[in-house]
Amino acid sequence: MNRTVRKMLIVTKPGDRAAKAVRTAMTGFLVERGVSFEICEQRPDSCENAERIRGPFDLAVILGGDGTFIGAARRLLHLETPLMGVNLGRVGFLTQLERDHWRPWLARVLDEGFRAEHRLVLAYRVERGGEPIHAGLAVNDLVVSRGELARLIRLAVIYDGVAVSPLRADGLIVSTPAGSSAYGASAGGPLIHAGLAACCVTPVCPFLNSFKPLVLPAEGVLAVRVEEQAGEVNLTEDGQDGVRLEPGDEVIVEKSPTDLLVVDLGPGAYFEKLKKHGFLTER
Repeated sequence: MNRTVRKMLIVTKPGDRAAKAVRTAMTGFLVERGVSFEICEQRPDSCENAERIRGPFDLAVILGGDGTFIGAARRLLHLETPLMGVNLGRVGFLTQLERDHWRPWLARVLDEGFRAEHRLVLAYRVERGGEPIHAGLAVNDLVVSRGELARLIRLAVIYDGVAVSPLRADGLIVSTPAGSSAYGASAGGPLIHAGLAACCVTPVCPFLNSFKPLVLPAEGVLAVRVEEQAGEVNLTEDGQDGVRLEPGDEVIVEKSPTDLLVVDLGPGAYFEKLKKHGFLTER
C-alpha cells in the first residue's frame, strides 16, 4: 500500500549553499501544493527529538551528502519516518536522488504516494568491567581500529556467546548491508543486498590473512573484545563519532529494535546504484 504525504520534514546540511537553495525551492513548491512542512539543520542540537520538531511526519527529505544522510538517519530513527536523500555531495551512495531530480519525483509522490522499505540499523554499547560506558547507533558501520602507531592490535570476536576467533589486524569493521559498500568493501568485504537482515565482519589487513570476512545473521549478538595491552585502540561510529577503548573492553553489537525506513525506488534501484559507482561493470 502506498503512503500519502500530508506533512514533511526537510533536513539540510548546515551552512551549505546548495542545500539552502534546494530547500528554498522545495518549500516554495510545497506551499503551492498546500503541503505542511517543517525544516531543521542536521546538527547535534537540532532534529533531536519529536517534540521539538512537532512530528509525526509522513516523509523526511535530507538535503546533503552521505554524511548528512547518515547523521540525520541516526537522529531521526525514533520518529520511524521514511527518508529520502537528495545528493548534494560527492559520492551519493546512500542518498537516492540527484539534486535536479527532486521536483518531478516529489510531484509524483504527492499525487500517487510512495512505498517504504526497511534497512538494518546496528545498536551497540561499550562495556568496561561488565558495565556500559557508551552506547549508540550505526547506519553504516562500526570500526575498531589502531591508533596513530603502525602496529597490529589484538581482538577477539564472539557471536551469541561462541568464541569465533582471535585476530591480529589493523582493525575490524562491522557493517550493515547499506554500509557494506563503504569501508568494508575497500577492505575486501562482500557486498550485502540492502534488504537483508545481516551484518558483515571484515578485518582490516589481518596478520597472515587468517580471518576471512563473515556475514552473520543480525538477530544474534556480536561482541568484539579488545585484547591489546599496549597502544591505542579506537571505536568509530559511521566515521563520525568515536570513543577510546581500553584493554578488556567489549563492543556489544545487536540489531536495533527500530529499522530505518527509506523510500523504495523499485527493485532495480540498488543494482543501478552499484553500476553507477563502479561495483558492477561491463567489459
